Amino acid sequence: MKRKSSSLDLNGTGYCASFNFRRTARAVTSLYDMALEETGIRSTQFAILVGIAKNQLVSMGALADVLVIDSTTLTRSLRLLEKEGLVAISNRAAMRQRFLTITAKGKRTLARSLPAWRAAHARFVATIGSAYWIELRSELERLAHVAVDLEKPAKDTPALARTSF
Repeated sequence: MKRKSSSLDLNGTGYCASFNFRRTARAVTSLYDMALEETGIRSTQFAILVGIAKNQLVSMGALADVLVIDSTTLTRSLRLLEKEGLVAISNRAAMRQRFLTITAKGKRTLARSLPAWRAAHARFVATIGSAYWIELRSELERLAHVAVDLEKPAKDTPALARTSF
């Protein structure tokens, strides 16, 4: 039996930036998750560990800015990494901030994960082309800044953390 078409006007929704970015992000995340599977961490955890290792001693807020992740999601992920002994979270310090460091176990896990990550990344870049990846990565960085800037009222627009991975 054929269903009657909806009266909703969905024209143009396939061009939605959020839909297309999320779909692409899920596909790329899945590729890296499969590559990292044997290391015991997921690509999201890998990104957090890299962010901490490159910026430590880093506050939770600064890491959230670098990763463009909301604090609730980051806190949940950090608690799991802390429970596994991969990161240390300080008690609240001055200005009620908590600071993050990667533990010795976290460094070993990251070191064990890097070859799998490098292989997946090299395969991805080789498939799409190195020059294209460099241009796309630059454009993705620009678009992240645009989206963050659009979220904030004009007077409260701090620049997105310029730390790159």
